[in-house]
Amino acid sequence: MTPQLRQAIQLLQFNNLEAATFVEAELERNPLLERDESTDNPALERAALDQTVPRNEATTDTATSVSADTLPADGAAPLDTDYSENYDAGGVSDGGPTMGSMSGSGGSHNFDSDDRGIDDLADARMPLREYLGEQLRLSFNDPVDRMVGAHLIALLCPAGRLTATPADIAAAMNLPLDRVEDVRHRMMTFDPVGLFARDLAECLAAQLREKNRLDPAMQALLANLPLLAQRENRKLMAICGVDAEDLTEMIGEIRALDPKPGATYDSVPAPPVVPDLLMRHNPDDSWTIELNPDTMPRVLVNERFYARIAPHAKKDERVFLSERLASANWLVRSLQQRAQTIIKVAAEIVRQQDGFLRYGVAHLRPLILRDIAAAVELHESTVSRVTANKYIATPRGLYELKYFFTAAIHSSTGGESHSAEAVRHRIRALIDAELPNDIVSDDTLVTLLRKEGVDIARRTVAKYREALRIPSSVQRRREKALHA
Repeated sequence: MTPQLRQAIQLLQFNNLEAATFVEAELERNPLLERDESTDNPALERAALDQTVPRNEATTDTATSVSADTLPADGAAPLDTDYSENYDAGGVSDGGPTMGSMSGSGGSHNFDSDDRGIDDLADARMPLREYLGEQLRLSFNDPVDRMVGAHLIALLCPAGRLTATPADIAAAMNLPLDRVEDVRHRMMTFDPVGLFARDLAECLAAQLREKNRLDPAMQALLANLPLLAQRENRKLMAICGVDAEDLTEMIGEIRALDPKPGATYDSVPAPPVVPDLLMRHNPDDSWTIELNPDTMPRVLVNERFYARIAPHAKKDERVFLSERLASANWLVRSLQQRAQTIIKVAAEIVRQQDGFLRYGVAHLRPLILRDIAAAVELHESTVSRVTANKYIATPRGLYELKYFFTAAIHSSTGGESHSAEAVRHRIRALIDAELPNDIVSDDTLVTLLRKEGVDIARRTVAKYREALRIPSSVQRRREKALHA
């Protein structure tokens, strides 16, 4: 496998942001590559950056869903096909206009158009250990206590609990256990409350003590957290000496606490997922798909610069420039074929899952890589690379392309198979609709699904229910009886 072919395969597997990062590195290495700053790029239109997918019908063929004006007939042409992607307008290296002077760059020379206020800027939160260190210096004057506190801070796990027992800490520091425990208990009141606990019960107890809600009944409840996890509410009422209403209020208070105060404090907001593909509904009831232009890397080959420099260069310099020219042309062609392949695969996925996009998850069809590969005449490994780590923005939300591939569950009536994801959705709907005095067991779910034409085993229903994090029918019956 040649380096160029490895590069093309790598680009195909990248999402748009990763491809843009790769292209940025190539722009730094290759003087013959330039970023395309123009708003209109006919070359990229030829690379099939948009495509219209008609409404799915039984006789619809993939080839007919591709517009001849946007996708060339040789879409599956080899990577060394000449696409005539040459740049001859003269760039910065030729004395052309700089990026700041080009129209449509989106920049501004002043801040007149920025109407944001200072209150719109988020305040950067201090790291947890640094924040605890400040509280330690303000709370303890004795240098030994400060040293113990610093050691406790260093032993915090990401959840906010200690990774060593107080006895081991005292032995390691050659100090009495009472002194270490006194420092630890004082530090458990630091903000956020509940840090430096040995276990979950102690963490929750510290937060309840701060709210003045740690009464004997609550202490008994915290001492029996395994029973609470199993929803043994009758046993808990007997142990705590409370009725059902009081137990419900106590459980609600515990649920409002933070079991991992350290993780919550240091948590970083998840970056938003940037879609690689955009999709919209057309007035003629078809779908239009395009690569996200905000993240799609676009580069051009500056052959004019090569033509001016190469004739006057030395032999070794000409060799270097020739290599850079070949590399630049190969990168442009690889990006073009990447765009064509992604759009081709995404269009077929949309055609196959037309029912889901129009009517919801209950209409999601079973689909595997082989189905798409056969329809678009590509290898399964190529389809797998195309759908890896790429997201599409649909009218129903943002989905990873892999989401549309689900296993098939056979029909009990001999009809079309059902998607596993659609069956999971139906299981959740049936459980959500159950009454407190009529809890749906796994066996009942099997019966109801088979009446709807889904041939499914009980163990499969139990597996899907557990994957949805839905308790068993026994636990749900106990919980709903308590609320009732």
